Amino acid sequence: MADVRIVLIEDHDLTRVGMRTALQQYGGFEVVGEAAEAQRGLEVLTTTKPDVAIVDIGLPKTDGVELTRRFRQIQAEENDPALGAVKVLILTLQDHEDVVLAAFAAGADSYCMKDVRLEHLAEALRTTYEGNAWIDPAIARIVLQQARKSSPVEELEKVVAIQATAPEYQQMLETYPLTERELEVLQLIVDGHSNAEIADKLFITIGTVKTHVRNILNKLCADDRTQAAVRALRTGLVG
Repeated sequence: MADVRIVLIEDHDLTRVGMRTALQQYGGFEVVGEAAEAQRGLEVLTTTKPDVAIVDIGLPKTDGVELTRRFRQIQAEENDPALGAVKVLILTLQDHEDVVLAAFAAGADSYCMKDVRLEHLAEALRTTYEGNAWIDPAIARIVLQQARKSSPVEELEKVVAIQATAPEYQQMLETYPLTERELEVLQLIVDGHSNAEIADKLFITIGTVKTHVRNILNKLCADDRTQAAVRALRTGLVG
């Protein structure tokens, strides 16, 4: 499997260096560019054309939300498939509703907290690279709350596809009910645990976890773990 090419846009030198070192030591990632502020970040993105850009919201002068918005405009204007394929993962300490929704409205693909464990960051990057949204459980709840306020869901549909209404979910779950073990796995997914952590907590193998996850996705008609988590929260399957 090819390494995921990463650009880091973070103004704190120690954080940026630490993240670069950790990702490269973890394996499967190549940091191809770095920047400490938005303008330089845009230049690095357009020249290196990475797979995923990790963007800190709290950049000086121009924040990460505005950087993301400007980069999406550049992608739309340029007829360059490689540039157009670049994904954006927002990395921040802020989980306030207005900040989260602003980031998604600007075009962020995924949203990850800075205190995330390295294996979860690696999973988030891989998931984002593969074209799916990765959202911290706390952030998923904000997305869900917004979805409940809005009808229809507008900008949020770009991030997490919430396509079925509550009755449709109910009918789906009546036809294909989740087992007790699948509900346990689903709760741990919503809580943000990786497959390895779920295996440890439930004293089962990773292969068995993967089987349960696959069954959960099929029963919830979900494309990925994030969508499954949002649907589980929306239907009240887990808390």
